[in-house]
Formats: sequence, C-alpha cells, structure tokens
Amino acid sequence: MRDLAARLRGLPPSVGPVRLVGVDGHAGSGKSTFAGLLAAALGGAPVLHLDDVSGHEQLFAWTGRLLAQVIEPLSRGESAHYAPYDWHARAFGAPRPLPPAPVVLIEGVGAGRRALRPHLARLLWMELPADESWARGRSRDGAQLREFWDGWVTAERAHFAADPSRPHADLLVLQTDEGYEMLPGPGKSPGPDQIATHSEGPSAMW
Repeated sequence: MRDLAARLRGLPPSVGPVRLVGVDGHAGSGKSTFAGLLAAALGGAPVLHLDDVSGHEQLFAWTGRLLAQVIEPLSRGESAHYAPYDWHARAFGAPRPLPPAPVVLIEGVGAGRRALRPHLARLLWMELPADESWARGRSRDGAQLREFWDGWVTAERAHFAADPSRPHADLLVLQTDEGYEMLPGPGKSPGPDQIATHSEGPSAMW
C-alpha cells in the first residue's frame, strides 16, 4: 500500500497542484473500501464519492456539476466546494470543502468517463465482473432498494456502453484473499520496472 501511495505522490500534477486519481468499476465492486484504504495510505487524502454529485434524477448526468464545482477550482489551486446529494431527502445539501491536496481520489461509477480522463493522473479500475459486483451491491443494500437497483443496472449498462472506462485504466485492481493485486490496465503500456506484487493492502504494478 505504501508503494502505491508513494508512486501516486510522485506523479506530475494533473489538475493545478493536484494529482487526481480516479477509482472506477461496477457498482458493488469495492471502490469505496479500496479508496478508503488508499486514502489512509496517502496520509488522509481527500476522497470525493461520486454518489455525492449524482442523484435520483441524474444518475450519470453530473459531469457539468463536477467540472464547475471541483475541477475548475482545483485547477486554480483553490479549495473546491461541492454540494453533496442526500439520497434520503432527495436534495443537495450545504457545500462541502475539498482542498487541493497533493493527491485527491475520485471514486464511483464513471470516475474514468471521457470528460474526466484528461484531468486524471491515473485511472484505477476494480476488476470484478458486472454481474458479481451487482449481486454484492444488491446483497449489501437489501430488499428495500431492489427497485432502485433494477433501474441502476439498466442505467449503468447504458453508461458503460456509451462511455467505457476499463479500456483506459492504467491499473486493474483485483481483490484476493490476501488483499489486492495490481495488474497493468489496457490503457497503460507496461514499463521495464513493472513487477507483479501481492500484499494485504494495495500494491503497484506500474
């Protein structure tokens, strides 16, 4: 985990002074858990959850809001302020700050979408098949969200059909019994220093 964190910190900034790192994958694939572990290894790096910028009526129509509220301020070296969505109240709340830290993580379905990729220092993809991810998500959320999941699956299929992220990923994150394995992604050409590693936390294959 420390190795991956060190490599991310050593990247050139991608948005102003920030190294913006996307963590994408199917819903239920473990993005939030992985991003939390990586953020801790980075010394408490800020994490923006895309659930906070989407909403019931705009599951994937959040690009303009993210660019205006987050990307543009960070590009100027300023703190961003985004209004998190309350999924129970179905309304956006009071603005929340997001500082221009050395590394900022964006996690959620669509973190590697076409409009965001030019702003990313690295794109990581959680390597878990869609059906298995969705089954995990449904089990986690229970029967009360069954109808929501039915609509979500349809929307996610349409999103990735039109704007796939995995082909552009620099790293594939595979969860194992021992932790995580990092594999070179389709969007990254292997370099001479790349070696496969396994650990109890994220490890890197750069």
